[in-house]
Amino acid sequence: MKYYVIVGETSGDLHASNLILAFKKLDSNAQFRAWGGDKMHQVGTTIVKHIKDLAIMGFWEVLINLGTIIKNFRFCKRDILYYQPDAIIYVDYPGFNLRMVKWAKKHGFRNYYYISPQIWAWKESRIGTIKKYIDRLYVILPFERDYYKIKHSLEVEYVGHPLMDIIPIIKNHQTKNREIINRSNPIVALLPGSRFQEIKRLLPLFVEVANRNPQWDFKVATVSSVGIDFYQKFIANSSIQLIKGATYELLSVARGALVTSGTATLETALFEIPQVVCYKTSIISYWIGKLLIRVPYISLVNLILDRIFVKELIQKKCSILNIEKELHSIMSDEMLADIENGYLELKKALGEGGASANVAKSIYKDLNN
Repeated sequence: MKYYVIVGETSGDLHASNLILAFKKLDSNAQFRAWGGDKMHQVGTTIVKHIKDLAIMGFWEVLINLGTIIKNFRFCKRDILYYQPDAIIYVDYPGFNLRMVKWAKKHGFRNYYYISPQIWAWKESRIGTIKKYIDRLYVILPFERDYYKIKHSLEVEYVGHPLMDIIPIIKNHQTKNREIINRSNPIVALLPGSRFQEIKRLLPLFVEVANRNPQWDFKVATVSSVGIDFYQKFIANSSIQLIKGATYELLSVARGALVTSGTATLETALFEIPQVVCYKTSIISYWIGKLLIRVPYISLVNLILDRIFVKELIQKKCSILNIEKELHSIMSDEMLADIENGYLELKKALGEGGASANVAKSIYKDLNN
């Protein structure tokens, strides 16, 4: 079988790489061609477009990069026609992927979508596209199954959350990264995001907080889609260290974390690390988002628990003083018991693992019927 996989972000690269490994256990002749990153390449995937060239976020940012986005669509269509896959697997990245499914279906390709577009948060009108053009939709958040079935009369497959497979394995392995091991003060992990715009807005704030709090050891978890030089210009006048390609190792020894909203909030929670969730974007993107987005929280942790559990600092509230104040709060010993209980509740809500294997089995079975 030939599979074409479309991924646009770092988290998708991780989940797709594990999905590809699951496929290879079922189909020794499986071939993969993809838009993806280093992790997918490491498991034997031919990468035709790297995620480092795709990380655009925000309404205004998309608008000013429209020419590049249009070129990407054209390239993707040509490449799929050239490759002629048995199935196209879309992993998250809805702004791009939900446009591609229409074209692909009209050209006779099988469409499988792993990690549902978050239409429960915004752009609910996309349900028409999902129903019409996607052959199978796989969801990873427990409330999504009922959302699709009850509100939209659509049967989807809840496969569990892929992080439930990954993190327990990593937590059982002692870190080998010397920069992390050699420490004297409590570590604060800095996760400023996987996109250039996120890092540019948040890392300078994190650096200033670090400079004001030398009693803690601040370390930045870098991502492969962003060059080290980009990080270096922000931390030049600080004692902050960059930890390259070892986010989970860093989280496994951290005492607290400053985290950009997104998958990283859930990853940090599953490592049971106290965190402050930070989000900042352009003024135009923020106000458009305020008008369109319907969810009460920006972090996956709070969305799954359906309440404010981890502190969220958004836009103007995401200031140096507020970040520092909340960091001091989560680093106090008095908070640890409550944080531990909340994270335990979160894990119970997510249930068992097996997401990658479940998706691979479902797609493989469907293609062979």
